[in-house]
Amino acid sequence: MGALTLDTPPADSPPAPPPAGRRRLLPWAVIGLWVAVLALALPFAGKLGGITRDESVDYLPDSADSTQVVRLQELLPGGETTDVILVWARDGGLTADDLAAAGERAAEVAAAYDTGGAEPAAVPSEDGTTVMYPLALHGIDSSEERADAVEDIRERTDAGLPGGLTAEVGGAGALQHDSTAVFESVDVTLMMATALIVAVLLVVTYRSPVLWLLPLLSVGVAAVCSMALLYTIAQVFDITVTTMSSSVMTVLVFGAGTDYALLLTARYREELRRERVPLEAMLRAVRGCGPALLASSGTVAAGLLCLLAAGLNSSKGLGPVGAVAVLSSLAVMTTLLPTLLVLAGRRVFWPLIPRYHSPRYGSPDPTARERRTLFARMGSSVSRRPVAILTGGVVLLGALALGTLNLPGAPRSEDTFTDTPESISAMTRLADAYPGHGTQPLAVMARTDHAAEVAEAAGATEGVDRVAEGRSAAGWTELAVWATAPPESDGEKETIGALRGALHAVEGAEAVVGGSTAQQIDLADTSAEDQALVLPLVLGVVLLILMALLRSVLAPVLLLAAVVASWGAALGLGSLVFESVFGYRGMDPAVPLTTFVFCVALGVDYGIFLMHRMREEALGGLATRQAALTALRTTGGVIASAGVVLAATFGVLMSMPVVMMFQLGFVVAVGVLLDTFLVRTYIITAATWLLGRRVWWPGPLSRGADAR
Repeated sequence: MGALTLDTPPADSPPAPPPAGRRRLLPWAVIGLWVAVLALALPFAGKLGGITRDESVDYLPDSADSTQVVRLQELLPGGETTDVILVWARDGGLTADDLAAAGERAAEVAAAYDTGGAEPAAVPSEDGTTVMYPLALHGIDSSEERADAVEDIRERTDAGLPGGLTAEVGGAGALQHDSTAVFESVDVTLMMATALIVAVLLVVTYRSPVLWLLPLLSVGVAAVCSMALLYTIAQVFDITVTTMSSSVMTVLVFGAGTDYALLLTARYREELRRERVPLEAMLRAVRGCGPALLASSGTVAAGLLCLLAAGLNSSKGLGPVGAVAVLSSLAVMTTLLPTLLVLAGRRVFWPLIPRYHSPRYGSPDPTARERRTLFARMGSSVSRRPVAILTGGVVLLGALALGTLNLPGAPRSEDTFTDTPESISAMTRLADAYPGHGTQPLAVMARTDHAAEVAEAAGATEGVDRVAEGRSAAGWTELAVWATAPPESDGEKETIGALRGALHAVEGAEAVVGGSTAQQIDLADTSAEDQALVLPLVLGVVLLILMALLRSVLAPVLLLAAVVASWGAALGLGSLVFESVFGYRGMDPAVPLTTFVFCVALGVDYGIFLMHRMREEALGGLATRQAALTALRTTGGVIASAGVVLAATFGVLMSMPVVMMFQLGFVVAVGVLLDTFLVRTYIITAATWLLGRRVWWPGPLSRGADAR
């Protein structure tokens, strides 16, 4: 924004004549349309939170073993079980009174809930400091009922205990409740934090006490519309909407919407110097940057929609979520925001009001003045040392990307939150008190007429401690299989792999293995399959779009390769610092794929503005080298501002209490900053300087006497 000279118009400048005819009514018609849309959208937008699903099984495809287990459990008496573990501990060792109190509380819980007739059984630790009571509760059919049950059980287990005796409730059911409680706090916090960040950045960018309100108001309208549209799409097409994906939608609406506002407002301010009537200036601005906005947003939406090919329901649902966010932002920022700016007039830029260039007063056109801007100096440095800059940039990205060769594995449940809820602390205590022993069973479902064979095969599997037969119904029987290894350990994962192999070999049993650790395995396996499918699909779709836009093959390949390199560098850096700096062990299996799609789609988005302007200058007669420098000088400031805004909005995810959100926000924010200030500014410009006209190969611009 600072690349322009902004001052007040001459005092004796003639007033702008009002627009004539129908154009005078156009702004008010647009306002009326958006008021009607907002009135229709508000009721649906408020319902979005009611359809979000955050349990692991909701993320998985129906074909996964652990998903089938849950679906089959719903057929059994009492439906799917809610597994909880009641834990009592005393650091110096449990006393007789402690054990008696624990037994009484466990019996009270078992009497208050349907345990399928099973009596609570005490499992003391060998060191005598801890005793646990695993319970499987039936008849809990919703997250609300589970929340009430877990909170009630926690009150019962902690009531009237001897001094010094601590009680905790863990297990898969308690973990699901704590996860839901954490996610419930995300939406409002994220919305407020993102709005605050955007407001501050807009004030700094515009240097106006008023102007920033209009983009922020428009972003708010886009957010409401996107939530309403997403709710409708989710209901019609039954897509999975998670709290993480709805949070990403909020970030995208604010980030992409603000970016479009920055680009449009910058062009509008230029046109105000050439047009006395604000409406005419805005129409010129929309005609000028509208095609680029449409092309870039379309590219981002197309890249995100490639996620529909993913196997994970969470990733598949994220595609439409992101596309809705981007397209809603585009619609609002190219209609409502221009209308608000026109109605506010040029003085909305106060105190730096753009002056109309009137030939009558002989004032020079301020847009024609060449000045030594920051990005002009950057371009000059590239022209002097293109090889050194290109080599240095590539080496830096390559060094950072080395971290992708050793990405951390999937995190354990206790490593998925930035804070420590009670279910996590209970699991940590159990792991310490029961080393080398399983504390919660694996769930196996098998055909009833083959249940005995399955139980025998399971008991003979290495790593299995014991097998207990449970409920039967509708031709299916549930088996509880206890592993000798602790939950979520490598040993338990190996046991699950061996168990699945042994049970799948029992003909006619149709046995499937589930449980929380099995769900983690299925998540990791499906994520790996998604990466192999979606990554090349995104690259292919984006490359084809770029070829059509730029009328070239080499320029799109160069742009896409540079964006992928910035993603690799950001992911590699994240793998190096997540544990060593931030203390977060493991990386969610979905992070590489999700960040790839966002970094590539959003990075290419900015690249389109640079390359499109470069092509425009080349078509206007400039040599390719000069076109590259001119494009950098003219687009550098506004795109840099947009990049900072987008990185900051994704950075807000790092303040959320879920480690996956932190990792997603970190990688995308770093990737956007690398692309904004290194890849687009230096690497792309240096490569174009060295290639000259050949960068447009095989298009017409690549041919001519001037090969450079």
